[in-house]
Amino acid sequence: MTGHHAPDDTVQLHRALTRLRDSTRLPLTFGGPVGADRRLRLSEFCGEHRGAMRGVALRVGLGLGGKVVARRRPMVLNDYVSAEGISHDYDRFIKVEDLRAMVAVPVTVRRTVRGVLYGAIRSAVPLGDRIVQSVHDAARDLEQDLAVHDEIARRLDGFAEQLNAAEQPREGPGGRQWELIRESYAELRLLRHDLADEQLRHRLDAACDKLGRACAATAPAGPAPVLSARETDVLACVALGWTNPEVAADLGISVETVKGYLRGAMRKLHSHSRLEAVVNARRLGLLP
Repeated sequence: MTGHHAPDDTVQLHRALTRLRDSTRLPLTFGGPVGADRRLRLSEFCGEHRGAMRGVALRVGLGLGGKVVARRRPMVLNDYVSAEGISHDYDRFIKVEDLRAMVAVPVTVRRTVRGVLYGAIRSAVPLGDRIVQSVHDAARDLEQDLAVHDEIARRLDGFAEQLNAAEQPREGPGGRQWELIRESYAELRLLRHDLADEQLRHRLDAACDKLGRACAATAPAGPAPVLSARETDVLACVALGWTNPEVAADLGISVETVKGYLRGAMRKLHSHSRLEAVVNARRLGLLP
C-alpha cells in the first residue's frame, strides 16, 4: 500500500538523487514523494533539464513511475517512447526533456511506497547493470534513512509528551516517571549526532532545551557551570549507570575520550566521582 509521506521526505530524496548522479554520472536523476492521494509528484531533479516534468503528479498505475508505485517493483525501459509495458499518458513531458532509456525504483518503508528514484539518459540504449544496480542501491539506502528518521521522530513525539508531564510531575525526581525521562533524554542526545536532517535536529535540540529549562526551574539560584554538548552527552549516559566502554560505543568515540569529557565535567562541577558529578548536575538543573 502507499501512504502519506513525511513532510521532509523531499529533503532526503534530493540528497539521495544528488549522491546518485555524482556516483553514476547520469545526465539526469530525478524523483519525488508519493502523497496521501497515492500520486507520485516529481519535485526533485539533479542534472540538466528543461523543467517540463517539475510538479507533474503521476496517477498510480500510469506512466513508468505510476506503474512502479502500483507494482512496488523497479522497472527498466531501454526506450520510454516506444515501450509497450507502460501507459503513455505523460509522453508529452518526456519528449520535451528528450529522455529515452530510464530506470525507476520505488522507495518503500514498512510496506508503504514513500517515493520513486529515476535515472535517465537521452539515448535509446540499455542503461547497463551497474547503473541499474546503483539506482537500486540508492533507493535501499534512502529507505534506511527514512526509517531511522521516522523512528527518531516517533521517539521525539513521545519525549515531548514526557516533557509536558514533567512540567508538573506527580512524582519526585527519583520516581519512575523521571527515570523514563532520563532514559529518553540520554537516548535522544546520542541519536542527534547521527542525524542529517537539520529540521528534525532542531526539534530534538528544542525538546532537550525545554527539559533543561524545566529542571533549572527547580534549581537553586545562582550561576551554573557551562558544560559542552559532549560533556552533557557523557553525563547523561553515566547517569543511567553506563560504563565508560558502553558510553564510548554509543557515542562512537574512544574510552579515553569519554574519560576526558568526564574529567572536564567533574572539574566544572567540583566533583570527585562520577556519581557526585551526576548529582551536582541534576542539582544545578543541567540534567533531568
